[in-house]
Amino acid sequence: MEEPNAIRLVIVTGLSGAGKTQAIRILEDLGFFCIDNLPPMLIPKITELCQQSGGKVKRVALVMDVRGALFYDSLSEELRKLSEQGIKYELLFLEASDAALVRRYKETRRQHPFKGEGSVLEAIRAERKRLREIRGAADIVLDTTEMTVHDLKKNLTQIFGDGRPGFTIKIVSFGYKFGIPLDADLVMDIRFLPNPNYVDELKMLTGLDPAVVQYIFSYPVSNTFLRRFYNLLKFLLPYYIKEGKTYLVIAVGCTGGQHRSVAVAEKLAELLKKCCSIQVQHRDLSRGRSGEEP
Repeated sequence: MEEPNAIRLVIVTGLSGAGKTQAIRILEDLGFFCIDNLPPMLIPKITELCQQSGGKVKRVALVMDVRGALFYDSLSEELRKLSEQGIKYELLFLEASDAALVRRYKETRRQHPFKGEGSVLEAIRAERKRLREIRGAADIVLDTTEMTVHDLKKNLTQIFGDGRPGFTIKIVSFGYKFGIPLDADLVMDIRFLPNPNYVDELKMLTGLDPAVVQYIFSYPVSNTFLRRFYNLLKFLLPYYIKEGKTYLVIAVGCTGGQHRSVAVAEKLAELLKKCCSIQVQHRDLSRGRSGEEP
């Protein structure tokens, strides 16, 4: 039973330029009481004040990052104290590729918080190294490299929009020739399944086309794999939830991210939607319908 003064506490952190400013605006629109650039040692005080609001403040989002300079180093310790006090929180970590972050800083002409005498790229890599530990502790890691503000809003709304902690699975189809998704928790290589790329009438289609789906799942190996992978996930999910995890990214990859990974991701989403909230992203589908490489 939920305590009457319980709040949903979200800690937002991550790499500079990865979208924390946009994230806090989106969370504010979702009804969160938001504070940006908060020194970590003030988390307990803010939490206490919100709990004493008589139920007027139910959702709180706090942003903290390296702009806080030396104060930021105490974040891990403050989060440990919250856990010891039995205060539940969700740690959201935003990141993006080095290339994307460099491009964003060039476009905005702002100076990176870590930039001294070195380049922006050197500052990004130094910050990434410094945040490695806190990233490893995150409940939710979002890679915003390919995201627009609209995409970010859609993701955050699906995760936080109902105001209650829940469990969300994001299934990402991708092509190995374009790289593995950085924010993936589980990665499944399905390049062993029959490849529609070698069928002339299917090559220019995608895994969203019925003909491609029918071809892939006309083979027993495809159906056996899907059933066993689904059963594995059914076994794992209760343990993830027990450990307090609220967001899981499953990446399903084929060669080019056009056929097999797309079809399997859709099938898997259909099966898993019975037990939790599902998001589906076909990361490389927009890269063209030229078919997969062998």
